[in-house]
Amino acid sequence: MGGSREVQISGYKLIIHEGDGTVDPSTGRALTGSWLWDSAVYLAEWMAACGGAQLAGATVLEVGAGTGLPGLLAASMGAARVVLTDVGQLLEGLRASVAANGQEARVEVRELRWREAAEAADVVLMSDVFFDAEEMEGLGRTMRTAWGAGTTGWAATEERPGVGECLEALKREGFEATVVEESVRSLMRTAASQTPEEGESSVFALYRISRRLP
Repeated sequence: MGGSREVQISGYKLIIHEGDGTVDPSTGRALTGSWLWDSAVYLAEWMAACGGAQLAGATVLEVGAGTGLPGLLAASMGAARVVLTDVGQLLEGLRASVAANGQEARVEVRELRWREAAEAADVVLMSDVFFDAEEMEGLGRTMRTAWGAGTTGWAATEERPGVGECLEALKREGFEATVVEESVRSLMRTAASQTPEEGESSVFALYRISRRLP
């Protein structure tokens, strides 16, 4: 099961593939990265409003890309090269989204598990990756391989319990997260039920991620 969703971000129209039947083979549970989440939309909207100068001609890495909306928008906004990464089970959906948007020439899809090395990037994008503090050591290792002297990171997250603990753990890995803005947004779906009650909302934050100097 699955389908496509059309998303309008400022003047950009993007087609995003969602895969309802994608599961984690180790647990048998559905992979939440199969669906488009509010944090990805929030990050994309912020990029369209504020990120044009840094994205033009850049190499962009999206970590934990899920359905890949921010990375695909970066390509539409003029990034020279975009690499969308996630676990292997989500790559087919990412490739479907790349093809649906005609971005095969500049967007690459790769498997990348946290702790593994990534290639260097000018901009690193993340949405809803701050969910488990124990995973931040692996994320930090991957981020260090991608980070150069001029690398900028942007991350959007719903302000759930545990986000602060994740950011503290990431700090121990050498990265600072600075709040750029916060916003109350209506939810498209919730983790517990794919159809939230009408009018349900939550607080989201946009962070700038930087690497601390030794």
